[in-house]
Parts: sequence; structure tokens; C-alpha cells
Amino acid sequence: MIVKYFKHFVLTATSWALSNSDDILVGGQAVIEGVMMRAPGAWSVAVRQLDSTITARREPLARLSERNRAARIPFVRGILILWESLSLGFRALSWSAEKASGEEEQPLTSSQIGWTMVVAVVVFAGLFIVLPAIAAGFISGDSGVLFNVVEGLLRLGLFVGYIWAIGRSAEIGRVFEYHGAEHMSIHAYEAGEPLSVESIRRYPPEHPRCGTSFLLIVVLGSIIFFSFFGRPGWVFLITTRLIGIPLIAGVAYELLRWSGTRGGWLASALAAPGIWLQKLTTRVPDESQIEVAISSLVVALDDATLEEVTGRGGIPESALALRRSVNDLSSQEG
Repeated sequence: MIVKYFKHFVLTATSWALSNSDDILVGGQAVIEGVMMRAPGAWSVAVRQLDSTITARREPLARLSERNRAARIPFVRGILILWESLSLGFRALSWSAEKASGEEEQPLTSSQIGWTMVVAVVVFAGLFIVLPAIAAGFISGDSGVLFNVVEGLLRLGLFVGYIWAIGRSAEIGRVFEYHGAEHMSIHAYEAGEPLSVESIRRYPPEHPRCGTSFLLIVVLGSIIFFSFFGRPGWVFLITTRLIGIPLIAGVAYELLRWSGTRGGWLASALAAPGIWLQKLTTRVPDESQIEVAISSLVVALDDATLEEVTGRGGIPESALALRRSVNDLSSQEG
């Protein structure tokens, strides 16, 4: 189970969009042949099945800030929100893999998700944090400045190279197309445009609040932050990297949150590197993939918001029918 889902760890981290603050209404993530959307009060995932029909699930979920006071604290909330986003992402990936393949699988339990994430984080830290530091120690000699430059370049190169490599597979390439569909749908929703395929196709597949931008800010921020430590001993070196990364992640979240909700040249400058990197993690989707993203968003929204969005026109009837069927199923289960 761990091996099966580890390959999606970076994919999960790069394809989510921030959604858990008062001024950010919707976020999401690409999954296997589908899209997960997070709206105030609920999250949903819609998947294109082998018979070309779309299936979806919806689960209520209050904002993390309403359930955890720590999630209201700047620089702390980013770490908590990232952890919850990864948890939801793994659940959505597990469900989407089952529905897209048509094979009945046991869904991941909370314990399995937790251990999978822990192991994935440890392996991720070893590969992208500890390994570059060790390699830089052998390459740079006694120069502290050269050590930090080499370490940062190695970390950035590994990160970009990994994203490029997983994107070569057909399966992940499809996910990147759904990643684009997710972003384009959110663009149209936030702009007050109709949620029609035609309207959504006018928007770019990149989005400033994307998790790709978040990870890039963490990588670049680590280069700057760790440069102040010079070249410490191995124990202190590894300790500072493992402790420092969560701190940098908290700052990265605040920067991404700010740049994703503000205009002006500074916000654009902060978002630009992530937008460039999203050329690797997003691709232009086809109409059927956009339809799945619309369906997921329509299923996630609350009734009042959906009524407003429906008033804009253009929503595919298939998406509205899916929303009704999910509501009917929830009523029967209730």
C-alpha cells in the first residue's frame, strides 16, 4: 500500500490549490481520471469511469479554522492546512483509482492514510532535503558559501527533475491535464463567469494558488534560509534541515495565500516562478476533462452558492444531474 501511493505524494502536494481561508472560497486537486474540489462546508471528487460516465462523492467538512484554533494562527496554519490537504488528497486518490479502474478495492483507513503520509514525508525529506545536503558536503569542500549554493541547486534540480520525470508517464500526464481543468474551472468560478466548457476554455491552466507554487517557494526559501547557517556539522546540518523546512512551509503558505488574493506587481512577481513551474504540472485538458472538473465543483458547492452559479448559465446538464443524484444518495443514507 505504501509503495503504491508514494508515487502520488509529490503529485498530491503539487496539484492542490489553497482553499481554507476566509477570502479563498474554492480549492482543489487533480486525481486519477478526475478532480477533487474543496468548498466551504464540503469537499467532493468526480471521476470519469471506464464506461465514460461520471461518478462523484461529497462529504461535509467544516473549515479547519473552525475546528482547530491553531489553524487561525499565521505561519502555523499553513502546516496544518498542508497536512489536511495531503490527507484529503490521499483519500480522493484512493477513491478515484478504484472508480477509474472499475476494480473494487478496500478504501484506505484513517490509520493507513496516516502511516502512508508519514512514510512518504520521511522519504520525501530524505530525498529532497537530506540527500542534497550530504551530496553538497562532498562537492563543495570547505567553502560554506559554495556548500549552500550547491545544496540549493541540487535540491531545486531534484525537485524539478522529479516532476518532469513523473510527467513522462501516460497516467500522470492525464492527471496533469485534469490539474489544468481544475485550475481553469476555479478561474472561471472566481471571475463570476458561467461554468460552461466554452467559458472555462478561455482561462489558462496555471493558477497562482497552486501547490506547485507552494513547493517551489519552500525550495527557494530553504536556499536563502539555510545560507545563514554556513556549513555546520552533520548532526546540526540534518537537524536544521528537518526542523527548518516546516518553518519555511509556514512562511511559504502565507506568501502564497497573499499573492493569490492580491493584485499588483509584487503579488505577480511572487506568483511568477510557480506559474512557470506549472508548465510542467499542468496541461490543457479536453472538453470531457473540463466537464469532470465542473461536475466536481458543482457537487462541492452549498445550495445557496450553487443557485447563484446556476444563474450564470452554461452548467452542463450532466453536472447538475450528478449533483441531484449525490443529494438523493445522501438523503437516503441520512
